[in-house]
Amino acid sequence: MASEQSGNPGGNGNDPNGKADPPRRASEPPRRTSEPPRRASEPAWRASEAPRRASEPPRHASEPPARRSVPPGRGSEPPQRNSAGARPISAPHLEGAPLPPDGAAAQDRNARLATWAKRIGIALAALLVLAGVAVVLVVQHYEADLPSTRELKDYRPPQVTRILARDGTRLGELFTERRTVVRIGEIPNQVKLAALAAEDAGFYEHAGLNYLGMLRALAVNLRSTQTRQGASTITQQVVKNVLLTPDRTYGRKAREIILARRIEQELTKDEILELYLNKIYFGHGRYGVEEASRYYFGKGVRDVTLAEAALLVAVVKGPSVYSPRVNLERAAGRRDFVLDQMQRKGFADEILVEQAKREPVVLAIETESLAELAPEVVSEAQRVLREVAGPAAQQGGYTITTTIDPAMQAAARAAVRKNLDAYAKRHKLFGPLARAKKEPPPFDGAPSGHKVFRGIVTGADDARGTLSVRVGTVEGTVSLRGAQRYNPNGLVPSKFAEVDKVLRVSLIGPAPEPVVAAIAPAEGDDEDAAGETKRAAAAGSAAKPAAPVPMRLELGPEGALVAIDVRTREIVALVGSYEAVRGGLDRATFARRQPGSTFKAFVYGYGIHARTLTPATILETNPSAVSGYNPQNHDESEGKSPARLREALAHSVNVAAVSAMSRVGASNVAAFAGALGVQSKLGADLSLALGAYEVTPREMAAAYASIAAGGVHEQPVLITKIVGPGGVEIPLPPRPPAHRVMDEAEAYVLTSLLTSVVQSGTARQARSLGRPIAGKTGTTNQSKDTWFVGYSTDIACAVWTGYDDAAPLGKGEAGATSALPAFVDFMKQAHAKRPAADFPVPSGVVRVKIDPATGLLAREGQEDAIEEVFVAGTEPVEEAPVPEADAGAEAADGGAPEELQGVVPAPGEGPQPAPASPGAAT
Repeated sequence: MASEQSGNPGGNGNDPNGKADPPRRASEPPRRTSEPPRRASEPAWRASEAPRRASEPPRHASEPPARRSVPPGRGSEPPQRNSAGARPISAPHLEGAPLPPDGAAAQDRNARLATWAKRIGIALAALLVLAGVAVVLVVQHYEADLPSTRELKDYRPPQVTRILARDGTRLGELFTERRTVVRIGEIPNQVKLAALAAEDAGFYEHAGLNYLGMLRALAVNLRSTQTRQGASTITQQVVKNVLLTPDRTYGRKAREIILARRIEQELTKDEILELYLNKIYFGHGRYGVEEASRYYFGKGVRDVTLAEAALLVAVVKGPSVYSPRVNLERAAGRRDFVLDQMQRKGFADEILVEQAKREPVVLAIETESLAELAPEVVSEAQRVLREVAGPAAQQGGYTITTTIDPAMQAAARAAVRKNLDAYAKRHKLFGPLARAKKEPPPFDGAPSGHKVFRGIVTGADDARGTLSVRVGTVEGTVSLRGAQRYNPNGLVPSKFAEVDKVLRVSLIGPAPEPVVAAIAPAEGDDEDAAGETKRAAAAGSAAKPAAPVPMRLELGPEGALVAIDVRTREIVALVGSYEAVRGGLDRATFARRQPGSTFKAFVYGYGIHARTLTPATILETNPSAVSGYNPQNHDESEGKSPARLREALAHSVNVAAVSAMSRVGASNVAAFAGALGVQSKLGADLSLALGAYEVTPREMAAAYASIAAGGVHEQPVLITKIVGPGGVEIPLPPRPPAHRVMDEAEAYVLTSLLTSVVQSGTARQARSLGRPIAGKTGTTNQSKDTWFVGYSTDIACAVWTGYDDAAPLGKGEAGATSALPAFVDFMKQAHAKRPAADFPVPSGVVRVKIDPATGLLAREGQEDAIEEVFVAGTEPVEEAPVPEADAGAEAADGGAPEELQGVVPAPGEGPQPAPASPGAAT
């Protein structure tokens, strides 16, 4: 093989006169020469290279192949070998010779690349180490305060507690989050697949994290000043919604990633998906697929179609934007996108998807805006649930079944409203009140309970529909938008009430500090709200104004109605106010008011029970005949002569009731009323006969139901069953056993007396019901409270009407006009499908003809004799004497049975002082 000639760098290697050098090894250093170095600008080897190549003989087979020529632009390749296989002699091979330009640059670049490659490798290795350390430190940092994932195994999100009527009708709901949990097996596949297609198609493949999505989101977020994308899998969304807060920070994201991996190790995929589908928000206060399906489509999630499933999932993207109740067109477009995703991911074929797209969106009728049927019952159910379930009640998920009959409840509400509207019409309560000479004291502090105050109108805002009202030192606003009861013509505020007019209002919520400091009234000033305002303004020591307090118009009275099934003692209707508003005062249960003459039933009932009184007992009606107490009769024409008990009760003669009370003893009557169902504390004095002590409508209905049931008291029931979230029934407090208060015969005689109130007494309007009705009207002093409590063979009902602040109802108002109409309207609806039935006559009852004037046995052939009922053994045995022409009413003296003559108090009892303000009654 030819070699390069060191002595002649430009010569031909095949020159016969030249000596051939031995081959240089790849590792051999360049040889030195004594020839002075040639300038770089005049290399001799370039000139001799071409002729040398042309004259080169064919290469021997044993010689190595020559290098390929360098492509254009690749100047870093070394020069090709010559034909003899030897590298051309270049300047670097000559001692002191300069390097060729191309070769020097190539070697320099190679060296630099090698150096940089080494440095980059070291840097990458260092970065990897640092990244690993950083990851470890981050994990350790965030692990310190991470919530436990164990609770997800038994996670119970807040659910809806439902209150149902006896037939399953929904009466109301209690919730912090409106949700009904359904198990994954109860959720149809189309719902699950739609959720996966829209949110996380690879859910069943990944381990909780979508790394590519996270990197993509990180790049977007780095280019933005805010965190815009999260690339969250369904697992991560469960972590965010259940264990963490929804804020978008890198710290929260780090916690989310760590917890997502943990959850994937502790829960199955189905368990995670179940959590997700029950947790997510679907708008309009609905959480979870079950409540969303009920709200949007009126059916459970198990019954939704493919199109409906896609629409449900479509809403999750942004409920305020994609809700079909907000924008149907936009919601349908998002639904179609979800369907396309399902087809793209292979979750649904093209035919099904196209059919689903053509399916019209049919939404359920929205009933949430309607008033609840029985908010009083919902509040009662909530109270009972808290008692039996404790703190767990807050989580919800309970189903509470009540005794309410929906039809009767609706009839009761309508009856109360109709009655109050009629009162408002009679008294023209459709605007400001007329200024009374003597007003109640002005408001001077924070309100207690549901008090009503008289306020002064200080301004009107027609645009907002509000009036500005000052109550004492408190500024407030009254909205007319919910006051159709008092503004049936829809007048704007400025037309409804002018400035300085008086309105009856109540405060909604607590009162703030007074706006200004008030001074004592001057002598002779009126104690009204207007005077209080003027005195406060005159004080001049203004404080910082407080925000106006929301107020409510209370121009008219309120009402309550309770109805109880006589046989089961179930409360079938409960109305505590005109408006069906949650959180309002349930006057049927909590308003304690004087019952007036409705309490007389207990006075006479105990007398019959004690065998001290009978329907034929002659009672004194003259007020002066009662010592120690001076009751007045409602009708001044009464009291001129004694009257039989039946007549006295039918016409509600007050003096006769007090006379009877003095015979039987007030404490005995109080205990008797308590045994029948009146649980309020009662005084033991003669005024009790006229209902001077406060009771609730619910208590009165319960007591009268005991009489209707033959004298057996059983505690009325409203809640019959509570089922917990797991389907386990929660035990209710034990119901006290029923107990007999009076014999059936005694109860029947009392019922017979109470039917006279309807047939010939103060409640004759109830005869329109066309069936036997027993009951009693009641009216207190100045008509502050009006009542009717009565019953049929099936239902006992109590009705009350009055102002919350105990203001007089006005002239002409009494139990027969202000309460009885509601009773009649309700009972008419409640008995619409019930046949009329007489009160059954038990054994132990006898009928005897008596003399109406004396109460004694009627004489043989007496034309004016009347038939009366008695408990066997108490009927009169002495025949009435023939009246003398001049005997008059004195025929009764000495004619009554010996045990019924005069006033015979119970042992230890006698006339007792009455309260300062007894309740006069009718």
